[in-house]
Amino acid sequence: MTTQSKIALVTGGAGFIGSHLIDRLLAEGARVTCVDNLQTGRAANLAHLGSEPRFSFIEADVIDRLPAKLRLGKTRFTHVYHLACAASPPHYQADPEHTMLTCVLGTRNLLRFAEEQGARFLLTSTSEVYGDPEVHPQPETYRGWVNCTGPRACYDEGKRAAETLTFDFARAKRVDVRVARIFNTYGPRMRADDGRVVSNIVCQALGDEDITVYGDGSQTRSFCYVSDMVDGLMRLMNSEPAPGAPVNLGNPNELTVSDLVDRVLALTGSRSAVVHRPLPIDDPRRRRPDISRARDILGWEPRVDLQAGLEATAAWFAQERRAGSTLGAELLTVAAE
Repeated sequence: MTTQSKIALVTGGAGFIGSHLIDRLLAEGARVTCVDNLQTGRAANLAHLGSEPRFSFIEADVIDRLPAKLRLGKTRFTHVYHLACAASPPHYQADPEHTMLTCVLGTRNLLRFAEEQGARFLLTSTSEVYGDPEVHPQPETYRGWVNCTGPRACYDEGKRAAETLTFDFARAKRVDVRVARIFNTYGPRMRADDGRVVSNIVCQALGDEDITVYGDGSQTRSFCYVSDMVDGLMRLMNSEPAPGAPVNLGNPNELTVSDLVDRVLALTGSRSAVVHRPLPIDDPRRRRPDISRARDILGWEPRVDLQAGLEATAAWFAQERRAGSTLGAELLTVAAE
């Protein structure tokens, strides 16, 4: 199948990663429909596609019955990319019931839809399925160390259940599936309020605000730039045959949160002070993907250097701050008049 004949459905496509994925699909000639409830996604991420004839947007929640225009329309989708779900702790913990149902009911609804359409299905799972890992780095064969009743469980266990459903459909030969376990991703279009470490540190540094570090800063993460992540997702969806198992997608270069703070302070020239707060419950101490499977099966590994990625991310947030300040000034002027 050529990319030009690809008709893709992307759930969660108004989100950070989803909107970049849609751009990539359209750039390669596909037709794309996005479904998003805009709970954490932003219409602004898709505003530049307003006049694109091969793109359409439907505001809907994947927990509910999919809109009739999808199920009963003449379009036959060839690929379903299921990215819908709040993905940062403050957002997925804000409504844990909805998070769990998005993972379970939403995934079931999209799997059934893919089955009806005869479409290939890709689930974006997460490194959170490994919990606070006792094995390092984390290979896909590691079964994880998850607190199934903790405050993060709505997401951790929800994604584990979503993986179960996905592979159950595959074993029953109902749907051709792929599962990506995504590790920390960053880049333009992140939300400033999403609570993720990169967005927090960059935004606080740009505002010369105190930078919040949870714990002593020795916990580690591995950061993958969004264009690399999208490339991995595309390669996984296009892989032949299906891997038959989850595939880690992330950057294996590990650094401490304190190291990240130092990099951002040097990059932005910020005068921010660093303040420490208690480590959240069940926050992973170490996080680093083993990407051997992605290298072997997909020929994939990250290409964007952390410094270059942080520069692009900081520049985007700085532009957002300037745009917000300009809008705020305009609103004050109107109010004064």
